[in-house]
Amino acid sequence: MELEHSKRGLEILKELKSTEVPKGMLAVWFLGQNSVLIKGEGNKIVCIDPYLDPAPYRAFAPPFQAEMLTNIDYVCISHDHSDHLDPYAVEAIAKVNNQTKFIAPAYCHDRLQECGVSPENIVSADTNLDWCCTDVKIKAIPAAHEEFEYSPDYGHRFVGFIFDWNGVKVYHAGDTVIYPDLVDTLKREAIDLALLPINGRDFFRNQREIIGNMDVREAAELAVAAGVDTLIPLHYDMFQGNSEKPGRIIDYLYENYPMQKCHICARFERFIYVSPNAL
Repeated sequence: MELEHSKRGLEILKELKSTEVPKGMLAVWFLGQNSVLIKGEGNKIVCIDPYLDPAPYRAFAPPFQAEMLTNIDYVCISHDHSDHLDPYAVEAIAKVNNQTKFIAPAYCHDRLQECGVSPENIVSADTNLDWCCTDVKIKAIPAAHEEFEYSPDYGHRFVGFIFDWNGVKVYHAGDTVIYPDLVDTLKREAIDLALLPINGRDFFRNQREIIGNMDVREAAELAVAAGVDTLIPLHYDMFQGNSEKPGRIIDYLYENYPMQKCHICARFERFIYVSPNAL
């Protein structure tokens, strides 16, 4: 299996360079857990929550070593937990490309600098800003990792990201439950592609200090209520005791909302999203 992963990892690295993304489309690579790569207009590449540490407690090995990601323009970090802000991945990416910008909540900035990210390459994921970045239009919105954590000095500890890129609106939720105003926010943004966690949460995991997210049913209902075109579930495959079977969201949608589009990514798959407005 490790050899298979390594072979596919090299294919991904080639695809990142060679994939052409026409207007109205985005290319998405699923790396496991909450980690995705997205490529769009101008051959820009964004990596969200890269978790590439080859730790023994992972369910499967990463597809490649983090230092092989030499062409990343932006790394978006949703919060400071180690499967989202992975020190190994951050240090490696920062080391091989001193032009990469890291967009993250202020809670993460000290850790990023400890990992070798220079202060001028850190962009605040400030939920009060219309856009954190305008080259690739990226904005941060609050996330409630079961609860909000907010301070006047640091802002929100947990965030999700909305991208307005290449004629496609993408929402990467980070780690969150559904909270008041989230549906209305996503409706206003007219989200095309939503990447949502589905591992859920419960009392017994909380007792083990495992903070949770929306579950299968909530993610499905959020996508429908917000008018999302296509849903991709995340955050279900990496850790024993904090996982979910992604087929359950297909079952739920088929039984209740058979017109709602949903795509389960194969491990390390390249998925080309095509907007309804694509030419």
